[in-house]
Amino acid sequence: MNVAGRPTRTIWPDADGVAVGIIDQTSLPHALSNVRLENLDDAARAIRDMLVRGAPLIGATAAWGMWLALRSEAGDTALERAHATLLATRPTAVNLRWALDRMYARLAPLPPAERPAEARVLAAAICDEDVALNRAIGAAGLPLLAALAARKPAGQPLNILTHCNAGWLATVDIGTATAPIYAAHDSGLPVHVWVDETRPRNQGASLTAWELLNHGVPHTVIADNAGGHLMQHGHVDLVITGTDRVTAAGDVCNKIGTYLKALAARDNDVPFYVATPSPSIDWRIRDGRREIPIEERSATEVARITGRLASGEVATVDLLPAGSPASNPAFDVTPARLVTGLITERGVCAANSSDLATLFPEQAAGRAIG
Repeated sequence: MNVAGRPTRTIWPDADGVAVGIIDQTSLPHALSNVRLENLDDAARAIRDMLVRGAPLIGATAAWGMWLALRSEAGDTALERAHATLLATRPTAVNLRWALDRMYARLAPLPPAERPAEARVLAAAICDEDVALNRAIGAAGLPLLAALAARKPAGQPLNILTHCNAGWLATVDIGTATAPIYAAHDSGLPVHVWVDETRPRNQGASLTAWELLNHGVPHTVIADNAGGHLMQHGHVDLVITGTDRVTAAGDVCNKIGTYLKALAARDNDVPFYVATPSPSIDWRIRDGRREIPIEERSATEVARITGRLASGEVATVDLLPAGSPASNPAFDVTPARLVTGLITERGVCAANSSDLATLFPEQAAGRAIG
């Protein structure tokens, strides 16, 4: 996507050949800054502290982290340590394990001397594949948006509500939930996006809004709890979210608050779609509520907020009374029965095991359970 007219990815190998560059997402939207990752610990910190976030980008960063680790030591112990260190950074997004297992499977049979070069090639390939998957998701979702827009009175935009950030900042480029939106906007289809702020880290207000603003897509930031009200009054035509993990039966794990949006959408007959690339589908599990580990992040994220003061200074301030405890589950699970459809790189399907198996027969045959 473009930033100030310049094509930009979220992660890239630096020209010097010894480091990886990333956009520091914790500095957005008030500043656009880059960070160099030079070793395994840098990559692990970037994932853990959410300098990078979003399931596909977490996987891509982990792949580059394996390369960074093996540059200095490429023996079996170092390979296993890199895999274990990066896997422990965040528990919920399945793309992390997918990328690490793919790297390990390719690298483990090789002699140590060959591993660094192969790791670099595969990490770059994983990034390029992510872009292609997201572009295909956009193409698959565009007819869906066009059909809904055709039902609108002439001149009225299609109103789309999204939650968290599943845009290009959550991926290597283009995004998942935003891919059909960008495709629609770029094709001349009038769209308007309701952007959930997405407390407590405000990925919608800080990241999605920044993305849409840079790309020229009409949007309005709303408080998380406004979505149901907008649906009741006919101001939302569909909901599209991303996902950190989809089960083989179609349950969807996404940023906390997604489940509430799905409930409101069902009550108001608003279609609820989830954009998911195939690496975000976990074919090993079926019951999302029982089998997906839900990350519990620091209570500080609930208790404090960062913003720009009138003076222009960026500052972090306390929100809660001193001494009040806070809880911070980072994700929730939306059961498949509340999901109208899954938008994948191979097309749109119902959120159930049979339809997923039809789109991905090779995965379902080899890895689904039950």
